[in-house]
Amino acid sequence: MSAPFNPETAAEQALAAEELIDRLGVPQAAIEPDLDPNGDEVLGQKQGRWFLPIFVLAWFGANLCGATVGGASVPRALAVMDNAHKSSNLAIVAAIGGIVVMIITPLFGRLSDRTRSRMGIRKPWLLWGVLVGLVGVLVLAFSGSMPMIILGWCIAQVGFGAVAMAQHALLADQIPKRIRARVAAAVSVSAGIATIVGTQLVALTATDAQWLWFVIPGGIGALLSLVLVVGLKDIVRTDHEFEPLNFKAIISSYWLNPRQYRDFAFAWLCRLFFTISMITMSLYLLYFIIDHLGVPLSKASGVQANAFVWNFIGLIPSTILFAWLSDKFRRRKAIVWVSCIVAAAGLFLGIAAPGELVFLIAALVIGVGNGAYSSVDVAMMTEVLPDFKNAGKDLGVVALSYELPQIIVPIMAVPILAIGGGNNYAALWIAAIIAAVLGALAVLPIRSVK
Repeated sequence: MSAPFNPETAAEQALAAEELIDRLGVPQAAIEPDLDPNGDEVLGQKQGRWFLPIFVLAWFGANLCGATVGGASVPRALAVMDNAHKSSNLAIVAAIGGIVVMIITPLFGRLSDRTRSRMGIRKPWLLWGVLVGLVGVLVLAFSGSMPMIILGWCIAQVGFGAVAMAQHALLADQIPKRIRARVAAAVSVSAGIATIVGTQLVALTATDAQWLWFVIPGGIGALLSLVLVVGLKDIVRTDHEFEPLNFKAIISSYWLNPRQYRDFAFAWLCRLFFTISMITMSLYLLYFIIDHLGVPLSKASGVQANAFVWNFIGLIPSTILFAWLSDKFRRRKAIVWVSCIVAAAGLFLGIAAPGELVFLIAALVIGVGNGAYSSVDVAMMTEVLPDFKNAGKDLGVVALSYELPQIIVPIMAVPILAIGGGNNYAALWIAAIIAAVLGALAVLPIRSVK
């Protein structure tokens, strides 16, 4: 464990480091100090004034690609291709894509930490991730069968997974603790805007123009994601020597001892359960609108887009307010607990909704809960990381709490939807409520974060 940060000697240490850099001609990015986990230092070098806007814009772009394609374009394509079996087909596509991204993200995180490119440790992954993701989008755009949709989505998940891994790692690499919740809130808002923009774009395209459902959000999102490659002053590890990456080290990329890192384990469980709740809602939202609310397929995409708008109306003020409160009072747990309960209440209202208006109000309440959660979730997870120098690897484990639900939800949805004769979306949303409550309970035992 590193020694506590001593502010009285910080200036002397900084001067000594600068003298060493000057003598050896080593780039500043290569000098990585031990960090106090309770301090406000970061491993990365000082960024330019435009870094934060570019970071938020790139996060928007990544979500415009991933969230829109997975949450709007693919479900619409499956409904048009085979409306009678759309739910089971979506379960298959989502589960296989979830397995792919679950396997690659922690591994990519470890490899990113060990990257010795002159570009840095995150930039190469951002760049090739966008390019691979675009290939997957193009395959999806011209897919006319289940095998091709599965292939395209798996390729897209590999690319989007690399981008998401690098962006999350940058929160630990480059964002000081004092503003981390507010930055997390900003990227959460940008993700919400991306979801609204993406679903509106898909809803506005013609029913017989499948390629536009994918190419428009995918192309715009990819271009915006690439701005981070230009604007980031990355950590460079060209002179670092790493131990050989053997099979044991690769397996450890998917595991952190829950007994040794108790708070990390409970924070991980909280994120897992809350994500199960939200993915259950969002993944089957279009089909909930069609089969539970009785909206025709021709109008369902428009109602889905409106639901995202109302959700966002609740998400924005909630995210901004609770991020400010969290950073000001250095409180994370209470906000997470409240957010899970509010989201559960919104889901209950959605089940009971007699019509479209009440359903949209339910979407707004869910947005309030999701916004409060998103404002502090990433900040809390980075504060319970075991090792900031291996943030990519550890955040890869964190990412499993988001990726496992992409497998769990489609698998559990099949028997739940079959209750009572099929298409039982009320039962599915009750399962989402239970998951949100379990998330609220999981955060309570955490000790190192208030």
